[in-house]
Amino acid sequence: MPTVQRISPCLWFDSEAEEAARFYTGIFKNSRIGTITRYGKAGFETHHRPAGSVMVVQFTLDGQEFTALNGGPLFKFNEAISFQVNCETQKEIDYYWEKLTAGGDPKAQQCGWLKDKYDLSWQVVPTMMGELFKDEKSGKSQRVMEAMLRMKKLDVAELKKAYAG
Repeated sequence: MPTVQRISPCLWFDSEAEEAARFYTGIFKNSRIGTITRYGKAGFETHHRPAGSVMVVQFTLDGQEFTALNGGPLFKFNEAISFQVNCETQKEIDYYWEKLTAGGDPKAQQCGWLKDKYDLSWQVVPTMMGELFKDEKSGKSQRVMEAMLRMKKLDVAELKKAYAG
């Protein structure tokens, strides 16, 4: 019997839940759309959604469970919450950066952070980033910080070069 992920994010969309879930599952391996639940007639006076329209989409991204809810325009995403995509190689960083920035706001790209076309914030980072900043007082870490602050998409070779001095 499959185990249920105890904690999983629920993403509030105006009306793009299914579209967004399909976008995300098209990017990450080991991903799929699960159950799609639709609004019924009950509660229309509260939710104002037509019966039969998508209410909730359960989906999995790289083995992690998510829920997307069409809740209306009341709430928007902001940078206080983001999803980190930990990448082993520059090739992975390039892939996820290209896919997630498609249609997003180029002005919202800095230091490996981006906003996708749904205004959801992501961080596309190398897994070795923690090692580069392990000793925040060292000259090595300071040089990495200076290099990173000049970047939109992170460049592993440049970060390593800055670390080495």
